[in-house]
Amino acid sequence: SFQNEINEVPFFDIQLPYELALKIFQYLGKTELGRCAQVSRTWKVLAEDEVLWYRLCQQEGYLLDTSISDHSCWKLALKDCRARERALKTNWKNRIGAVSQLRYELGKILCDVHSCDGVVIAGYTSGAVRLWDTRTWDYTAPILEPMHGPGDAGPQPHVSFVRINSSLAVAAYEDGTVSVWSLMFGREPIHRYQHNQRIQALALGSEGATVATASGFEVKVESPNDRGFWQTTETFEIQKLVNFLNLVPDVTGSPVTVAAAEDIVYLLKAEDPGKILHSVYGQPVTCLDVSAHEAAFGVKTFGWLLNEPNQILLYNLETSQCLKKMGNSTGDFTCVNLQNSPPNMVVTGNKDRRVRVFDLRKSESLCSLYAHQLGVSAVQMDDWKIVSGGEEGLVCVWDQRMGTKLWEMHARHPVRHVWFNSHSLITANIPDEKTPRGASITDDDLTVHRKHRGIIYAYEFSVDQLAVESVLPICRSSYDEVTGYNYNIGLAVPYDNI
Repeated sequence: SFQNEINEVPFFDIQLPYELALKIFQYLGKTELGRCAQVSRTWKVLAEDEVLWYRLCQQEGYLLDTSISDHSCWKLALKDCRARERALKTNWKNRIGAVSQLRYELGKILCDVHSCDGVVIAGYTSGAVRLWDTRTWDYTAPILEPMHGPGDAGPQPHVSFVRINSSLAVAAYEDGTVSVWSLMFGREPIHRYQHNQRIQALALGSEGATVATASGFEVKVESPNDRGFWQTTETFEIQKLVNFLNLVPDVTGSPVTVAAAEDIVYLLKAEDPGKILHSVYGQPVTCLDVSAHEAAFGVKTFGWLLNEPNQILLYNLETSQCLKKMGNSTGDFTCVNLQNSPPNMVVTGNKDRRVRVFDLRKSESLCSLYAHQLGVSAVQMDDWKIVSGGEEGLVCVWDQRMGTKLWEMHARHPVRHVWFNSHSLITANIPDEKTPRGASITDDDLTVHRKHRGIIYAYEFSVDQLAVESVLPICRSSYDEVTGYNYNIGLAVPYDNI
């Protein structure tokens, strides 16, 4: 080919070797390479070299797990990736896609929901723990079985908390039991342990196999040893009841836990078990999130200084120094998302109905969005959009740079969980009332009305299909569930199997 014949490339009045010219061209972007391709036939071959376009593809974050031999034309591959990203952004903005409801009637009332990379875990008042894999709609995820002891013949306790990561699922129950399942090995738990009192908080590492639970004045950390046997790695005694608990991600060595107990924030490490990160008497912590090196939490100031506003504090976990104080709000900060936010950004929700984005370099608010009538309960952002959920059941999608609302969806019950990636969105409306008035308490009667149960929504924006015309869950049925209830008739019409 012509490329193989080129040994030297003309650069004005000198001739350069092809490899050296290629190194120079590596500093150019897409636009400059396009202009260089119009100079001469030799420069066109050089500007369209696969090495250059593979490098550009990697720099823009596309096809990171591929090698240069996987595509014959990397310029075309980059063009396809950018077109797909633009189409996804358009679908997000115009709410084009499919929406599905994730329901499990036998579970009774929804207690807690968590998700990781499109896999959703839900715990119910019946004691059931259910999984869904929203990445493949034809896959029916299992119901995770509790580990039955010899005296477990009666009704199962309610599920208090559930968490999931790429390899593990964890559920904590009202009676102080914690069950851990491996997503590789199916329905039976691989580990179970017990607290003497009710569990106040549960945390699961974003990667790996570390579980932390808080009960009473004790925080317990469990993980498997080198041979795969689970054991209690650490037990910490603290002075107050824990409200929020997080495991610090990407920690080498023994796990590090951040616990907020009323007005004290603890940094719990094996080498320094009782370290207090922050403590101001009478100023309780109202929300907490941690990243690999920092912790962000909301502080409620009341009682002593009436003029002092509520703030978000940012601490460095290595030096234990307070880096920033952000916000100037009369309402309590109810949620904060630091781990999933872009670099140097944090997004917060407040009882004063506002979603605020802060720049961590300047300690100032970049935008303040007003929507939720009863306060914000869940929030997440990426480089261009924000998704927020409110106590009144409203989910809002915002364009962060324009500061405008793109669309909203409403359902009964507060939004307690929001998670999204580039192409999908998971939201969960979880009832505060677990035993609604009028619902039967007998175990074999499933007449809790659907409006009391709570609901999980899964949105998929990578399909060109209007949300109002998407395939309804009633049409995804495959005759697996044959029971119907007096309030909720279970219809089965397997259109998707025809």
